[in-house]
Amino acid sequence: MEKILILGSGLAGYSLAREIRAIDESIELRMITADAGDFYSKPMLSNGLAQGKQSQELINATAETMSERLKMSIDSNCRVTAIDTEHQRVVTDRGERSYTSLVLALGAQPIIPVMRGNAEQHRITVNSLYDYHRFRQQLPESPAHVAIIGPGLIGCEFANDLLGQGYQVSLIGPDPHPISTLLPAITGEALQQAMTDAGAHWHLQQTAAIMDHSEQGYRLTLTDASTIDCDLVLSAVGLLPQMQLAAEAGLETARGVVTDRLLRTSNERIYALGDCAEVAGFNLPYVMPIMNAARALAKTLTGEPSEVVYPAMPVVIKTPLHPIVIAPPQRGAPGDWQNHQDQQGTECLFHDPQGQLSGFVLSGQYVERKQALTKQLPPLLPATA
Repeated sequence: MEKILILGSGLAGYSLAREIRAIDESIELRMITADAGDFYSKPMLSNGLAQGKQSQELINATAETMSERLKMSIDSNCRVTAIDTEHQRVVTDRGERSYTSLVLALGAQPIIPVMRGNAEQHRITVNSLYDYHRFRQQLPESPAHVAIIGPGLIGCEFANDLLGQGYQVSLIGPDPHPISTLLPAITGEALQQAMTDAGAHWHLQQTAAIMDHSEQGYRLTLTDASTIDCDLVLSAVGLLPQMQLAAEAGLETARGVVTDRLLRTSNERIYALGDCAEVAGFNLPYVMPIMNAARALAKTLTGEPSEVVYPAMPVVIKTPLHPIVIAPPQRGAPGDWQNHQDQQGTECLFHDPQGQLSGFVLSGQYVERKQALTKQLPPLLPATA
């Protein structure tokens, strides 16, 4: 009998389980998760303050409820230490679990930059419900000062959330402008100005080298020798796919656990999806790609091999001080940006050499063009003939 074992209880793992159950109610399903296994929306972590949510209020369903709904055994607070591909089993701190198909839905882990100082271990990262609970416990009442290391997407979303609740915010990073890996300069600078107007302080093109205890709480010393005194330090430098288990099991890894369009890894009985996976060259840690991949994989695992298809999937960045939506062109794609800025915001369109629209970045009031422009985009990963 088919035994499907899912490692990870995030959006990828639970979406797959739901899609499998929509097809087959009898197939044996088991999930192993290192945390409590409660189901919640991870994107809500970066705007939980604006929603007035404590960590427990972000839970949509407990692990027990999900187990009942999905007729699935869930091993919560259980750590997998190895994958035995030869005998099709995983080794955990509670014993071994066998499988006929194994799915890695392990997510990603925060990048922790090297720092010196007597308080560097007191940096906070927020990548899980437990992290968010700790963050809320340690966050003083506003107008306390929070320093955010990393002016990328997550750092700016947290900064926007904190500014909206009256906190003082400083953002630090080597970037020339906010979210520089995804945004053209004019859009990044427009976001920077909007957040500056709301009270943000920027320390760009430098990094935090030292974190010490101070009378206020903490003192950061930057690479230009300037200092920032603050009450809390949030590290939001970025995420790395969880690949260690896969690599130790001999699976191919690159910018994630490498899979084909069936979500199959270099081992024919093991699959991967979500933030940990590099699917046919794509590593897309966003909601819509995960949902599409889960739907395709559920069909494959229940007997109907189905390649994943990625339509154009714009991403909304949660910075209401200056709204932004992005549909980046494929990595390394040839073409040119046409950028426009006025009082309404920015509109940046990427065309390939044939003049086909193949990406866009919209901000301010121009985000209203999202739907119309998305219809003009080619699919990221089209259906094969």
